Amino acid sequence: MCGIVGYVGPRDSQAILLAGLARLEYRGYDSAGVAVIDGDGDLGMRKRAGKLSVLRDDLVAHPLRDGTTGIGHTRWATHGGPTDVNAHPHLADDDKLAVIHNGIIENFADIKAELVAEGYTFRSETDTEVAAVLLGREYRTHDADLVAAFRAVADRLEGAFTLLAMHEEHPGLVVGARRNSPLVIGLGEGENFLGSDVAAFVEHTRSALAIGQDQIVAITPSGVSVTDFEGNAVEVEPFEVLWDAAAADKGGWPSFMAKEVSEEPEAVANTLRGRIHDGVIRIPELDGLDELFLGIDRVIVIACGTAAYAGMVGKYALEQWTRLPVDVELAHEFRYRDPVIGASTLVVSISQSGETMDTLMAVKYAREQGAKTVSICNTQGATIPRESDAIVYTHAGPEVAVASTKAFVAQITALYLLALHVGRVRGTVSAATAEELARELESVPAKISRILETEQSRIEQFAHWMADTRSVLFLGRHVGYPIALEGALKLKELAYIHAEGFAAGELKHGPIALIEPGQPVFVIVPSPRESALLHAKVVSNIQEIRARGARVIVVAEEGDAAVLPFADEVLRIPLAGPMFEPLLAVVPLHIFAMGLSTAKGLDVDQPRNLAKSVTVE
Repeated sequence: MCGIVGYVGPRDSQAILLAGLARLEYRGYDSAGVAVIDGDGDLGMRKRAGKLSVLRDDLVAHPLRDGTTGIGHTRWATHGGPTDVNAHPHLADDDKLAVIHNGIIENFADIKAELVAEGYTFRSETDTEVAAVLLGREYRTHDADLVAAFRAVADRLEGAFTLLAMHEEHPGLVVGARRNSPLVIGLGEGENFLGSDVAAFVEHTRSALAIGQDQIVAITPSGVSVTDFEGNAVEVEPFEVLWDAAAADKGGWPSFMAKEVSEEPEAVANTLRGRIHDGVIRIPELDGLDELFLGIDRVIVIACGTAAYAGMVGKYALEQWTRLPVDVELAHEFRYRDPVIGASTLVVSISQSGETMDTLMAVKYAREQGAKTVSICNTQGATIPRESDAIVYTHAGPEVAVASTKAFVAQITALYLLALHVGRVRGTVSAATAEELARELESVPAKISRILETEQSRIEQFAHWMADTRSVLFLGRHVGYPIALEGALKLKELAYIHAEGFAAGELKHGPIALIEPGQPVFVIVPSPRESALLHAKVVSNIQEIRARGARVIVVAEEGDAAVLPFADEVLRIPLAGPMFEPLLAVVPLHIFAMGLSTAKGLDVDQPRNLAKSVTVE
């Protein structure tokens, strides 16, 4: 969580910091703050609880003096509530040093006790201020060398952190350090940037450097220096950002989520682009790894939240097309149960940001145990891809709304591509079958577009009518089960109501007790053409809940007449093969959750208590 941005260069840093924070606010919006070293070399700071707009208004009323060196922060609260005092930056060394932080410092209490015993005082409840005060002490101990002080501090801290700092004795210098938390460098002409991700500076440069684990960076207007925590110079990996600032703007849409739902067809198409040639699926990033795929006998998919549901959908494809056993595990549980893995295990991690801390630590654990690792990620320069043996990028473009939509369909698409690629290598899917499946994959974007064109306005109106709904249930079977879970999660995130997803066959084993007259239940109905047995069973489930007074909303393919006598509402999706129905069936659920949240007057893009990139365990 938390968004951080740093700037050194000839321009007014305040404007650059605020613009960068606006692009990073999805990472946290409990409070925000900026610190600037002005033209006279004095450090000024302003921070406020609340969303970034509160800070903007305060800066209009009480402006800071212009300066060309600055750092900014937007917060997702961990230690200490969202107050003005707990907001970042935090000051130390007689208010000459400003520090911002993303992560959690696990040993802050011991360090704080040590500093209090030495006579230092604290103003906030945060772990970040402890790091700031410690850095101020080390700065004086190390002859006012900010980089050397950072090395000493980094050696003391335990946990996850990205720290940025500047000192008024060193205008034109911002120093940062990272461990288990994201930080990237933006390279400009006579100016340089730091940020939690490239969104912080993509408006100004698309040339970036990815900083590795346990490294310290110092930026000045004329250059960038990166060293490890021992002070050794290291080479950093350059990359070009493949999207521009306009891709992260609303572009006239009422919300980022509305924009991103509209981009779901494009997200699937971009994930497929360059990976299907005349019906043959080949992922260039995986070239040269045939021996790896031939040597595995098991796959474990690890992820959290929405990404875990994408993994559950992918499990069906991976098992069917590779004939390998596949488990899907929550990343935050995986490494703590001492799993049995080894050199013949392939661990596939899924993370939109590539910085999800639970998933990152699980990937590291898997590699330590000798497993092979492939990551599915949407973000260039992220940590998880660099910690993995191979990477399949989704190319969905920036996703700003906290609740994931287009990234979800892109992740499923990438998993399908991976399954078919590995199936081809292992000889478990015939060329004719692979070509047929590839053609159907290529047809998915147009089918999603049709749903948006024909169903969206009706679903939004339907959601408006249900604005006072207090609880919604979702049922699905086979690949429809993870989609039921995803539909329920979106309602929890966006509408703040009770929502649960169930495997439809589990209904009579307990959950049917929740059904009472008027209870809304969404049912993901398999195709009667290609999943006739499952279709009949799901229709039976519908009859069971309808007999108990439920209000039934079904998501069914065009032409499915069998559901009509038992459904209060039918949301239609185009015809597709069984494995491709999830990519279509989830779209009405995304639209419904967005519509219900909007009807309740809630913030669709920034749900309470949530942040986009979960970079703490």
